[in-house]
Amino acid sequence: MGLYNARKLKQRRQRFRWNDIEYKRKMLNLREKADPLEGSPQARGIVLEKRVIEAKQPNSALRKCVRVQLIKNGKQLTAFVPGDEAIEHIDEHDEVIVEGIGGADNGPKGDIPTVRYQCVKVNGVSLKELVAGNKQKPTR
Repeated sequence: MGLYNARKLKQRRQRFRWNDIEYKRKMLNLREKADPLEGSPQARGIVLEKRVIEAKQPNSALRKCVRVQLIKNGKQLTAFVPGDEAIEHIDEHDEVIVEGIGGADNGPKGDIPTVRYQCVKVNGVSLKELVAGNKQKPTR
């Protein structure tokens, strides 16, 4: 480490940065590659089935969810359906728009294990409007 050694120091620093896991994941875009939405805020998908998921301890509830296949890449994910009896407004083969729930570090939120997404719209109509009774679901 002396005079005229800056190039060597810089090259070594660049090489050893790859030992940092966060740097490596960022440079290789691993978050976007693992994300079914591919980094976008929302995505359209087709409902494959309705399912019920038990909440984690200490809560005991049956959370209503749907299994969705995304249109843009064919990946499947499970999405939570928020709202009282909102699941009644969703049928199989409906088109839904899903978005991230917003748990810590892109993880699940609250007491719903493995579920990282939620339904926002059904057949182009807001789920909130359907639950409130302000709008009717269009037939496709």
